[in-house]
Amino acid sequence: MSELKQVILVNMELGMSRGKIAAQVAHAAVEASLLSINRKEFSEWRKRGMAKVVLKCPDLKTLLQTHRNAKREKLITALITDAGRTEIPAGSKTCLAIGPNSNVKIDKIIKDFKLL
Repeated sequence: MSELKQVILVNMELGMSRGKIAAQVAHAAVEASLLSINRKEFSEWRKRGMAKVVLKCPDLKTLLQTHRNAKREKLITALITDAGRTEIPAGSKTCLAIGPNSNVKIDKIIKDFKLL
């Protein structure tokens, strides 16, 4: 079994505070983990420390294109939409989680993004 990870892309055009980003990343990580279909793979990922990487995504257009690309590759995805109770308007797309899936499959999708 190849190494597994989860990647979360943060929509940087929203100008969220560090605390807001942390909360949105947590939403994305949990949501994508719950969508994990392969229980054996999920258990292995958990056992190995649940590797996660958080990356900057410049804007909504790029976030949505990356979401489409990940779905086309049949990767687990969770696109997070904010409720609008604090800093940003309701309906804002804040984060995209990809995985847990194979490093190799995910890296094809996210190779051009930088660490947050």
